[in-house]
Amino acid sequence: MTLNNSCLTVQAWLLLGIAFSFSLIGSPIAMATEEPSYRVVEQSEPFEIRQYSPLIVAQVEVPGDLSEASSAGFRLIANYIFGNNISVRDGGLNIAEPVPEKIAMTVPVIAEGKGDKKTWLIQFVMPKQYTIDTLPKPNNPQVKLVQVGPQKLAVIRFTGFVSDDKVQEKTTELMAWIKSRNEIALGNPRLARYNPPWSIPWMRRNEILIPIQ
Repeated sequence: MTLNNSCLTVQAWLLLGIAFSFSLIGSPIAMATEEPSYRVVEQSEPFEIRQYSPLIVAQVEVPGDLSEASSAGFRLIANYIFGNNISVRDGGLNIAEPVPEKIAMTVPVIAEGKGDKKTWLIQFVMPKQYTIDTLPKPNNPQVKLVQVGPQKLAVIRFTGFVSDDKVQEKTTELMAWIKSRNEIALGNPRLARYNPPWSIPWMRRNEILIPIQ
């Protein structure tokens, strides 16, 4: 890891940590950490069915186990949102000096295993103020900007540290709940994490999300 990428990673987690800390004491500043828009269709703690609005994600595909891929993917996307990009807000004009643009940190950070989970998609949801045309262009070709349409997701929320065993346990519980409601799962489970690594374990918000029909 280069020093530059290390600094970007620390900066990203610091911003997320500050926003989370303010949320604990009820400060209006907590609103600075944006989440995707959704409507709760059904709730039965710790489960929910949510209807999500369309959104845009910045994503990378990285190899490794969950821990390795999360770390590598976070660094790559943090590098993008903190300035390793070219602003496209020039109305299509040619500009001699491309201008990098910082993008606000959002939550959650999403990890989705592919196939045998030796490769992962790591995603940041982009702030709502952007469209696919106004988002800065990533300098790194590994970083892709993807439009995601409306989606219906089954969710289980849990606290504590995230491990492979914990993710499997909660995924199994969520799948059982989906089947008990005669719903049909349509895609891979996704792990969503809302807090920086130093957060108090029992205050952490983690979720497993599975698309349903």
